[in-house]
Amino acid sequence: MARESADLASDCQFWLQKLSAWEQASSEETQQDTCLHLSRFQEFLRQMYEILKEMDSDAILERFPTIGQLLAKTCWNPFILAYDESQKIVIWCLCCLMTKEPRSSTESGRNSWIRGLLSHVLSTFRFDMKEVCLFTRSLGYESIDYYPSLLKNMVLSLVSELRESHLNGLNTQSRKKIVLPMSSVVSLWFRHLPSLEKATLHLFEKLFSSKRNSLRKMECCIKESLLPQAACQPAIFRIVDEMFRFVLLETDGAPEVLAALQVFTSCLVEALKKENEQLKFALRAYFPYGAPCLTAALSQHPEAIPQGHGLQPLLHISQLLREAVEDCTYGSQRNPFESWFLFVHFGGWVDLAVEELLLRQEAEPPANLLWLLVFYYSPQDGSQQREQSMVKLKVLVNHFLMLLRSGPLSAINLQEAAESASADPRPPVCEQLVRRLLLSLLLWTPEGHAIVWEAVTHMARTDAVTHEIIGFLDQTLYRSHHLCVEASRKLARKLLKELQAQV
Repeated sequence: MARESADLASDCQFWLQKLSAWEQASSEETQQDTCLHLSRFQEFLRQMYEILKEMDSDAILERFPTIGQLLAKTCWNPFILAYDESQKIVIWCLCCLMTKEPRSSTESGRNSWIRGLLSHVLSTFRFDMKEVCLFTRSLGYESIDYYPSLLKNMVLSLVSELRESHLNGLNTQSRKKIVLPMSSVVSLWFRHLPSLEKATLHLFEKLFSSKRNSLRKMECCIKESLLPQAACQPAIFRIVDEMFRFVLLETDGAPEVLAALQVFTSCLVEALKKENEQLKFALRAYFPYGAPCLTAALSQHPEAIPQGHGLQPLLHISQLLREAVEDCTYGSQRNPFESWFLFVHFGGWVDLAVEELLLRQEAEPPANLLWLLVFYYSPQDGSQQREQSMVKLKVLVNHFLMLLRSGPLSAINLQEAAESASADPRPPVCEQLVRRLLLSLLLWTPEGHAIVWEAVTHMARTDAVTHEIIGFLDQTLYRSHHLCVEASRKLARKLLKELQAQV
């Protein structure tokens, strides 16, 4: 043990010098050096604690005279406290320095100083109450009634500051995230990928905790997580994006996962706008699998396009996607998923495509718009099946527009037209796409407003379809302000409220 203590005394000097260097500079290089040494420093702290817990405070200070200085510097380093279990080990080490029964003003002063450091660390983290007691029990006491007075008062005062939910017992598992500067969080995630993965999984749990969270709620959860800001670093974005890809594949493209991905992308684009110009990367760094011209076209904001001027950019995007999926020269004919995955990040283009189909006066819908919608909803189809679906979709759109022009709309006639498109024995048009077209027609035209509730009642025959319609209405209110007049938004809010009350 003597030899081990001597080695640790030498290590203590090394780490004290490191900590001093880290606190004197805040450059990116210093942050990177800190993160690179986190695992080694945590192991040093763990070894130190194993020695300290067997000694009394006087012996500790005699053997390791600079240990207090080292632990104090550690307590104010957010990178160390954020790493794995380092903050717990720091607390245990600090408790070992306390004099259980102080007999002098020096010992009492040292206890007060240590108490201040403990208060700082504990107020930064919202520990499970069991963990608050663990480090005190490491001193050899089994009940809070037997703690030394200073330690008892410290624990009680800290506990009283925790939220009410944390006072319900010792079994709570909730924790508060560490309050760190944005740059520190990004550096930590960049150097310690398990922390980034845990943060993303925690976000997914919040996003998908119910059948359908509203998109506004999703947006709030995503922004609170700091992931969009961190994802301005392409390496971090790629990790988060791969986790979205995995969840999409595992859920067979669940609507709530698609919605979350699109909201996350929207938050990322907003965060990129706020970044310093010098920190921006080429779009290819974020989406390396798509053609640069396609990525550039998709990353434009459809909301900024004046009404009636969206056709040309849509046709351009559709042509680029079609070439990437069906043209052998692009080398991706056998794997259209990559092109689809890139496309679905930017769902606003689908809203614009539906608008162009339903609100234009041409007798024949543009083929490229039909292809774009069929590909979005049925990416697994081959080119021949996709062509058949495009023919049926064109017939359906023409039928809808004919009913709109021929006089008062009938909910029954519209529903029959929609059902005929799905009942065709040939490869049918995706039912979600049919319902989206019908709901859009009802919401975006004055003629549809009078019959919208009757039509929705006909469609919402199952819980699954009801949730799908709720999602569409929520999306309309969240993302389609440029498509809808106020009367349409007011109607969508009313329908959404009534349907939510039924499920």
